[in-house]
Amino acid sequence: MSSLIRGAITHPIAVLAIVLTMILFGLASLQTIPIQMTPDIDKPVLQVRVSWPGASPKDVEQEIVLRLERELTSLPGVKSVESDSRRGRARVTLTYGVGQDMDAALVKLLGQLARVSGLPKGSKSPEVRTSNSEDSPIARMALVAKDGVDIDIDTLSEFVDTVILEPLNRISGISEVTSWGGAKREIRIALDMDQVADFGLSVAEIVDAIKASSAQVTAGEVTEGNRSFTLRTEAISYTPDTAKELVLRTEVRDGRIFNVKLSDVANVELGYKTPDSFRRLNGMPAITFAVLREPATNVVTTLAGLKQKVNALNAGILAERGLDLRIVYDETVYIGTALELVRGNILIGGILAIAVLLTFLRALAPTAIVMIAIPVSIISTFVVIAGLGLSINVISLAGLAFAVGMVVDASIVSLENIYRLKQSGVRALQAAYWGARQVWAPILGSAMTTVVVFIPILFLDLPVGQLFRDIAVAISVSVIVSVIISITVIPALASQFIKDAKRFDQQLRIPIIDTLASGFARLVLAYGRRVVKSTWLGLMVVFALIASSIVALVLMMLPLDYLPDGNRNFVFGRISVPPGYTREATLNFAQSMEDVARPLWEQPNPEKLPHIDRFFFVAYNGGAFAGAATKDAGRIRELIPVLAEPLSKAPGARAFVTQASLFGRSVGGSRGILIDVLGPDYKTVEPTFRLIRRQVGELFPRKAGHQVRVRPSENAVSPELVVRPNPDALARAGVSARDFAQALDVYNDGILVREIPLRGELVELVLTSQTRETAKIEDIEDIPVIARDGSLVKVGQLADVSIESAPNQLLRKAGRRAVTIQLRLHESIPLETAIAEINSKVITPFNIDSKDGLRLELSGAADDLSKAWDAVQANVILAITVIYLLLVILLRSFALPLIILITVPIAATGGILGLALLNLVMDQPLDMLTMLGFIILTGVVVNNAILMVEQTLWHIQHEGMGSLDAILEATSNRIRPIFMSTLTSLFGLLPLIIIPGAGSELYRGIGIVVFGGLLLSTVLVLFFVPPLMAILMKRLKPQAPIGEMTEEMTAPLSQTA
Repeated sequence: MSSLIRGAITHPIAVLAIVLTMILFGLASLQTIPIQMTPDIDKPVLQVRVSWPGASPKDVEQEIVLRLERELTSLPGVKSVESDSRRGRARVTLTYGVGQDMDAALVKLLGQLARVSGLPKGSKSPEVRTSNSEDSPIARMALVAKDGVDIDIDTLSEFVDTVILEPLNRISGISEVTSWGGAKREIRIALDMDQVADFGLSVAEIVDAIKASSAQVTAGEVTEGNRSFTLRTEAISYTPDTAKELVLRTEVRDGRIFNVKLSDVANVELGYKTPDSFRRLNGMPAITFAVLREPATNVVTTLAGLKQKVNALNAGILAERGLDLRIVYDETVYIGTALELVRGNILIGGILAIAVLLTFLRALAPTAIVMIAIPVSIISTFVVIAGLGLSINVISLAGLAFAVGMVVDASIVSLENIYRLKQSGVRALQAAYWGARQVWAPILGSAMTTVVVFIPILFLDLPVGQLFRDIAVAISVSVIVSVIISITVIPALASQFIKDAKRFDQQLRIPIIDTLASGFARLVLAYGRRVVKSTWLGLMVVFALIASSIVALVLMMLPLDYLPDGNRNFVFGRISVPPGYTREATLNFAQSMEDVARPLWEQPNPEKLPHIDRFFFVAYNGGAFAGAATKDAGRIRELIPVLAEPLSKAPGARAFVTQASLFGRSVGGSRGILIDVLGPDYKTVEPTFRLIRRQVGELFPRKAGHQVRVRPSENAVSPELVVRPNPDALARAGVSARDFAQALDVYNDGILVREIPLRGELVELVLTSQTRETAKIEDIEDIPVIARDGSLVKVGQLADVSIESAPNQLLRKAGRRAVTIQLRLHESIPLETAIAEINSKVITPFNIDSKDGLRLELSGAADDLSKAWDAVQANVILAITVIYLLLVILLRSFALPLIILITVPIAATGGILGLALLNLVMDQPLDMLTMLGFIILTGVVVNNAILMVEQTLWHIQHEGMGSLDAILEATSNRIRPIFMSTLTSLFGLLPLIIIPGAGSELYRGIGIVVFGGLLLSTVLVLFFVPPLMAILMKRLKPQAPIGEMTEEMTAPLSQTA
């Protein structure tokens, strides 16, 4: 190390060139780093989706989900399997372990899906999605008609697919753009059942005839001479007109051949499907869109590309059609505000740190030398961030903001020691060399303690570990760079610019500060002289400090939360409605929410309530969802009770309204507690989940701001008409079960016969009845079915019709029926408190007495918090152990590191005290990000104690002092650099704590914990290190020297070793 220091001093130009190179590489790397709100949280999830139009949830589960689960559960690496069966579609979600090679997992999944057999006819091929349904959209959009333009927005489905969705899905960084709304075109074949009967046809015959009417087959090659021809048959090009000419049967009548055509028994027309939802934006009919991004992409760049394409569409083809595509939610608005706030905090923190240094040094040259460490360390960190594939986000920038104060610590210690030697009469070059050489070991040790606490975090696979990772890398790299700067750049510059120590002795005096500082120094030294001479007094002081710290830590410890939700300008609500409600009936509930919101966007300055910028809703059979944003982003939470209120008194309906979370859009976000009710079947589970729902509602009532939702909805059981054919009646009529089922299908949803190409797109060919609309339930029994002899018989003659209830959504977890109760807590209740109450009053009593295979389990944020807390505790213990072993190596003693580690509980007490004081002014929970502050403290607060202990040993080993004199001399020497480095760190942190704004909730807790811990431990370290050192020095002899001074400081630098 001495050769590195000497080389830097003797080659200052080379050092400057290297520094400039590091800055250039850092700035170049910065241009390549993705920018986003939060770090990517690895979600090792693959989702299989299968569509089966018209099928009931029960049929979807039995015919599709169970087959998929049986084949996919055994895939290697799969940790859990969950399924969601709804009308016409199935989702099977496979969750893998973190660190799983998802590309390999995807290949194996696709291979396994190819082996799945027995899926029902009419179901689509399974699709695999790498984006989870819980991923948060980075943007939401809505397509509306411009004012004065009369257009049915629901007729634009194909237009949307080709003109909007296709180009948007091709934008780099976008994973998927999904849409709600629009009706697909279809060729509708409406049968006249009387005519069908007159011709002696059956529905099954007609279906088979249509399917067999067109085929395209490649039949090999035909060779003639030297030429080869491909032989193929060409399929009929279907249009409504060509479909009418389709021959269903050929008959001989009166000696003549007669073709029964489709037009003889049906009307054929091109039309639109019935829309499956209502959608509105600020009261206008709309088609809505959600935009998902690919992992590890630059959100800012991606959305810039999206906006450019949207602007181009609006200026071109959409303007021609009188349409307007509006972005109703844009994540980059929050990202830009949050990142700008952090950048401002870094700048303010740097200015405050400079002010602190000027206050201590009272001269520009040494201050400028120390401040070089900030830009070089911070900018150089971008090289590593880019190399590791990380992103620029609020978390990583907060880490750099924390590092602003830390990176000058090493430079302060190095420069202060150089300056001290120069004042003692040592020449500039020698002072620079020996000043850096004397302190490089404690500087390196201090830096290593800061860095090693993050090593366990790098291997923590939980979501919080992935969040910690960015801040760990930012701080660790910048601190390591700052160490290199302190032993190269600082001595090189000091040797050139601090040659006249006397000039710096004649500094500006600040009477108040100087008086307080000298008074405090005299107090500390007087105390030190007293305690180092009295063992019992020293022990009493140390015991009192440690005991009071531990007691205060226990008494002031706050309940835990998981992660902050953030403060996005977006609220999202889900509406559940009574069983069996149609989309038209659901629309009434959504409109009640819209009616409350309407005055808030129509009036420019509504009284008391915030002005709404955008409000949209989507209503469909069985439910609805809505979203809103305000002009004033800081007032978005005021909308939650406003939008929920209209449905609080509506019979059978419920609204669940929350602010969008930064960490996924699952209900409740990072404050959502999920209680899974697991059992063998729905009938067994149903009474239990209703009981648990009531108990949770009593513990956490809506009037206190809590929200409870059940998934599937409590109203997810819909009335179902069940038609049970009588086998004997079917046999007598000569009707097969297939014919009977198809006759019913024709009169209801219609039969999807096939998909045909029409004008460049696939259009469904649907077989229906001209009299398909039934006014009453009783009319089902009057639906005609064609018998074998061509006569019409009614459904009521062939089957029994009854009204029963059936779920419209079915969930399975780990192969068992599941219903999930979702609790969203009010901000005033810590997650840990709520979990403890639920466990003691609901889950534990139930599981003890449970029967029939029923069980309650916690999941969601509750389960995540439990895992994260266990992992954090283990990591803190591991970090302290590693720090102790590192100090053993540095100090060559097993006892001396124990003195240094006593700072950890004292610092933890300071952190909790700071958090408690902050909560008197603003709400700041003890969440997992805040817990990271304690991990950072563990590595940072030992630095001052290291400097005092190492300086004491230096005086003993190299200057021949007695142990007591060495302790007092080290205390005297270290007061100034300790407070200089600590105050620069504290003032660097201050903007992160006191300046509110977007994203500040992510790092404010970390900042106050580090601030409080550093402040308390810095003051108290001067009071417990001297007595402990005195006690141990009487019983210990330090081992081999830390570093030997083999030359006189007055010798030429070229002669030093």
